[in-house]
Amino acid sequence: MKREPDIVVISDVHLGTYGCHAKELLQYLKSIKPKTLIINGDFIDIWQFRKRYFPKEHMQVIQRILKMAAKGTKVYYITGNHDDVLRRYSDFSTGNIHLRDKLVLQLKGKRVWIFHGDIFDLSVRYSPFIAKLGGKSYDYLIVLNRFINKIRVGLGMEPMSMAGQLKQRVKRAVKFIGDFEQTAIELAGEQKYDYVLCGHIHLPQMRTVQSKGHQVTYLNSGDWVENLTALEYQWGQWSIYKYDEADFQTVNSRLVVKEVQKALDVEDEDEIVLDKKQETQALLRSILGVVQ
Repeated sequence: MKREPDIVVISDVHLGTYGCHAKELLQYLKSIKPKTLIINGDFIDIWQFRKRYFPKEHMQVIQRILKMAAKGTKVYYITGNHDDVLRRYSDFSTGNIHLRDKLVLQLKGKRVWIFHGDIFDLSVRYSPFIAKLGGKSYDYLIVLNRFINKIRVGLGMEPMSMAGQLKQRVKRAVKFIGDFEQTAIELAGEQKYDYVLCGHIHLPQMRTVQSKGHQVTYLNSGDWVENLTALEYQWGQWSIYKYDEADFQTVNSRLVVKEVQKALDVEDEDEIVLDKKQETQALLRSILGVVQ
């Protein structure tokens, strides 16, 4: 039975990079049936996109979202800095898929302001070359981190996040970039928004503060590289979803009755593995809605 939240927000998936947890995200997407899915930036890492690396699981994530849209889910794709080339197509819509730079929603009388958040990152705004170089280094760090964690787990030790520790140290040391969260909250307070939703910094967060005489709830959906998190809105409440592999452990196929197995086969029948020559064309058609 699929869960049916009203709204799901994911960000910083970084499809096309080694650090992306596409398999886990695919499992999560298959488990839900939201009315609205918001992809809040950096879905496809166009900065690091390479034809030779786009695994089938990455393509299947795109196919799953297209299938959700075809079945009635309204999908908003909000552009981020790693997919900023799509900003030239902002306000484009096709069927249930809408490309935007930002989004404002009204939920039970509350105003919700949603955007990626890279506008607050001075390294992105004023030194894009350095930011892109840092993105590639970050991807290599993720690969090294996974290798080290395999060794640590094999030795009975807890896995560690090298990228997460590095980000925390940089955030404390580099004061000139400003406080990302506080800036978002202050701007939301000035505009009398009740909620402000961001991505970009890969840190899931939910807190409520007073700003400019107005109560503002700051939400960050985290990412699908390190934290594997999303935001969900249901029954008038926001919550942070954290992926847990134990929730998706499959039952032995010998114990599955034929009718259930048949239903599972039908569910996945459209997830076709494309050959490498077709992947780039399919990717561009899926996101831009442009027939090459």
